[in-house]
Amino acid sequence: MSRVTVIGGGFGGMAAALRARARGHEVTLIDRCVRLGGRAQVFERDGFRHDAGPTVLTAPFLFDELFALFGKKTEDYVQIVPLRLWYRFRFYDGDTFDYGDIEHTLAEIARIHQPDVAGYMKLLEQSRRIYAVGFTKLADVPFDSFIFMLQQVPQLVKLGAYRTVWQMVSRYVKHEKIRQAFSIQSLLIGGNPFDTTSIYALIHYLERAHGVHFAMGGTGALVDGLEQLMREEGIELRLGTTVAAIDVKDGLVCAVKTDNGDHIACDYVVSNVDPVHLYTKMLPQRVTRLSARLKARYAEQSMGLFVLYFGTVKQYSDVAHHTIWLGPRYRDLLDDIFHRKVLAKDFSIYLHRPTATDPSFAPEGCDSFYALVPVPNLTAEIDWSVEGPKLRNRIVEVLDATILPGLKGTIRSDFYMTPEDFASHYLSPVGAGFSIAPHFRQSAWFRFHNRGEGPRNLFLVGAGSHPGAGLPGVLCSAKVVDRLLPVAKCPKTPLSKEAAFIREMV
Repeated sequence: MSRVTVIGGGFGGMAAALRARARGHEVTLIDRCVRLGGRAQVFERDGFRHDAGPTVLTAPFLFDELFALFGKKTEDYVQIVPLRLWYRFRFYDGDTFDYGDIEHTLAEIARIHQPDVAGYMKLLEQSRRIYAVGFTKLADVPFDSFIFMLQQVPQLVKLGAYRTVWQMVSRYVKHEKIRQAFSIQSLLIGGNPFDTTSIYALIHYLERAHGVHFAMGGTGALVDGLEQLMREEGIELRLGTTVAAIDVKDGLVCAVKTDNGDHIACDYVVSNVDPVHLYTKMLPQRVTRLSARLKARYAEQSMGLFVLYFGTVKQYSDVAHHTIWLGPRYRDLLDDIFHRKVLAKDFSIYLHRPTATDPSFAPEGCDSFYALVPVPNLTAEIDWSVEGPKLRNRIVEVLDATILPGLKGTIRSDFYMTPEDFASHYLSPVGAGFSIAPHFRQSAWFRFHNRGEGPRNLFLVGAGSHPGAGLPGVLCSAKVVDRLLPVAKCPKTPLSKEAAFIREMV
């Protein structure tokens, strides 16, 4: 019986564990948090519930695939519902732009700048072409061969991968507000739209093709559904346990060592740990390839995140489920965050109001929120013990003055996380919110490979590996590993003929 140990219980780790189990392996998943989900933890304060991590579901079929591996259905474990309004953009001058179904989106564009209607349709078509290659063809295949990378260069050049997201969007739409609305998606995977390769503009068509969804009960309910599936299929879960090191013998991983001194023998390891931490803290340097050491040394991490969680003792029924509140500056603010590494007085906010869809997140008559603000990561050396309370107060001040009037008097049970918390809770290097940034030189073959760059039986999933951050990205990273991981020679629990057929189909 071959044994697979998965380190890290984020979505990439959970998906990899299920796929390894479907291949017949005996699987153990280890995570340092007390519940699964990685950054998708759940916080509860005084009756207010908050999803701590990802809240936007754009490719629910990727979850359907995981349940289908065992002949089961997602809806028997968690209810995922489509949202009619995907995002509401709120600009600094008070204007708004509602983004959702195509008819309403076109009407909103026409209201702001009629000539951009035709340009948007061309932008959407370009995003579709990128999606057809970048997601459909390449998101779930290994990029550990430089020859394979070279073979993709012609079509990547044809698609304009050398352009940034901002440059691509600006080719098709001209109004500044529309440009901001359709370039900001790269921030959802940790990338500055002025630096991120336009390959990641496929996110726009991904949303258009599959919609934006929400799991009732929150992302935590989706995690619970996957946990139930894993337990049903015999995957061993060890929570509240940190893997301190990986033991290697004769070029192969042979065991993992936990912080309490346990050695867990295994035949394969799938790491859902940040690759920089993996290659600098957990593996002996003598067994790590030069490529991984150089990537780890010179990796440019994504920005940090400041997340303010709070409840209110009134309901703001006119506030959308997802709101992008844009401050007075766009490019200059991003330069402050990504390049100058300074904490500016102004900011932009992603405001999440799950009670717009699911009232169970708050007591009756109340609302639950979190306000996420991109900030510099820990390379900025910001003293968050000083700046954290100040930023909290500035966020409350501007929300009170704009879309949450009276917030100062209605806010309850608030707390926040800073990049320091991401570093300590999730072992995220420099407190980055999304692992390494999605520049061209850190994408595809240049990103950390899914086949470990060292021991032959080590594999990587998660935001820092190919294809990148975001729920679709990390779930696809597990599909890549599924292609690389051998089928168990002696499956412990053979799949039924129906489940085996479904597995091959997905």
